[in-house]
Amino acid sequence: MPLYRPSSVPASEITPEACYLDRRTFLAAAAGAVATASPAFSAPLSVTAGNPIANEKLTPEKDVTGYNNFYEFGMGKEDPKANSGDFKPDPWSLTIDGLVTRPKTFGLEDLLAFPLEERIYRMRCVEAWSMVIPWDGFPLAALLDKVEPLGDAKYVAFETIVRKAEMPGQSGFFQPLPWPYVEGLRLDEARHPLTLLAVGLYGKTLPNQNGAPIRLVVPWKYGFKGIKSIVRITLTDRKPPSTWNLAAPDEYGFYANVNPKVDHPRWSQATENRIGEGGFFGANRRPTLPFNGYADEVAGLYAGMDLKADF
Repeated sequence: MPLYRPSSVPASEITPEACYLDRRTFLAAAAGAVATASPAFSAPLSVTAGNPIANEKLTPEKDVTGYNNFYEFGMGKEDPKANSGDFKPDPWSLTIDGLVTRPKTFGLEDLLAFPLEERIYRMRCVEAWSMVIPWDGFPLAALLDKVEPLGDAKYVAFETIVRKAEMPGQSGFFQPLPWPYVEGLRLDEARHPLTLLAVGLYGKTLPNQNGAPIRLVVPWKYGFKGIKSIVRITLTDRKPPSTWNLAAPDEYGFYANVNPKVDHPRWSQATENRIGEGGFFGANRRPTLPFNGYADEVAGLYAGMDLKADF
C-alpha cells in the first residue's frame, strides 16, 4: 500500500531505521539540531513520549503488526495480518454526528490534514500481554472541536466498518460478535490529551491489521477499547454500547481501565507479558501498573468512583 503522503524532508535528514528502533537514540536526535521525520508524512512529527515509559524498549515492529486482536479478520492473533490483504482503507469517510453543532463527514485527506504527532505509548491487552508502540496520529479532541459538541453531550460512541467481502471474520455461519463493532468513552475521556486517533505506527501508514486507516488509542485502558477502522463517531447524552461489554459484561467492563486489582474471571491481571520478550510463564513477566502506568495523568477522571464496581 502506498504511503498516504510523500515526505518533503530531504533523505539526508530522515533518522535511519536502526536509530528509530532505539527509542532513546531517536528522542535524543529529535531534541537536537538534526531534523527528524517519518517518511510517511509531509512534515516532521512532534514527539510526545509520555513519562511512564522512559526506560522501556519499543516492541519490535514485526510483533506489533503480526500479533493482533481484530476479529473482523479472524479470531487468531495471526489472522488479521494473514486475512486483511483485500481490505481497502482508501478512499474513506468518517462521519461525526449526534449532539454537535456542526455535524460533518471527513474524508481521508481531511483527517490527514490534522497536525500529526508521534506518541510512544504502553498498550495493555485484557489477555495479560502488553506492547510499547510508537503511534502516529492526532488528539481526538482536535477532531471533536471541529464539530462543536453541545452542552448536553456526555459520551462519545464509535462504530467500525462492515465489509463482509473484505473482512472474512464478518461472514460465515459462526459469528463470535455482532457487527458492527462499537465502543464508547465518556466525553472527558475522549477529550483527554492522551486520547489519540492513530493513522500510522513506526513512521509508516497504519497497516490493515492494526486498524487502517484510522483507529482509537486510549493507553490507560485495555486494548479492546481501541476500536479500529472507524466510520462513525456520535456524541450522545447516554452511555453508548460497547461490543465486548454487551457480549460478556462480567468479563469486560465499559470503562476497561487497566487495574491489577480486578482480575478477568479466567486469569489474573496482576502481571503481564511484554510481547517480543518471551516469558509467558517465566521471569520476564512484570507487574501490571494501575491505569497502565498513566495514573498521574488520568486517575483524576475517576475520583470518587469504585473502580472495582465500575471496571
